[in-house]
Amino acid sequence: MSLPGFFIICLLQSIVAITSGALMMFYTKDVSVFGHGHEIASKLQGSTPHDQLLIQTSESFSGLLLFTIGFVLFMVAFVKDREFQSFFAKGCAFLHVSMAIWRGSFEGKLEDLAHEWPRQALGDIALALSWVFILVYSWREKYD
Repeated sequence: MSLPGFFIICLLQSIVAITSGALMMFYTKDVSVFGHGHEIASKLQGSTPHDQLLIQTSESFSGLLLFTIGFVLFMVAFVKDREFQSFFAKGCAFLHVSMAIWRGSFEGKLEDLAHEWPRQALGDIALALSWVFILVYSWREKYD
């Protein structure tokens, strides 16, 4: 018996992570412009060719990591063990909340990204809430 909604949440977050990761790997500059705007994206690209290469390589590896996380989420979606699903949902919720806190403490200090972190942190909290809703529903079923 599995948690209701677990498969759907895993699949949706997997699709988002795989798509975002692939775009980050192959269309780094376009994704940066889409996410930050043209002016800030040009600032974040680096000023020297060496800096630009390092930043592009770093963003490509970040995209690869995100793609891999999406693939793992896709595989986990098919696990039917209720205890594992509950453990995994708790870990994902913790990870998303930690990411939101990190955005506030780190990106809030950067001049070019200071106005964007609340929107991104709100997205992280929304992703965490999707896992929390699964946990609350499973606890309601367990104790009713």
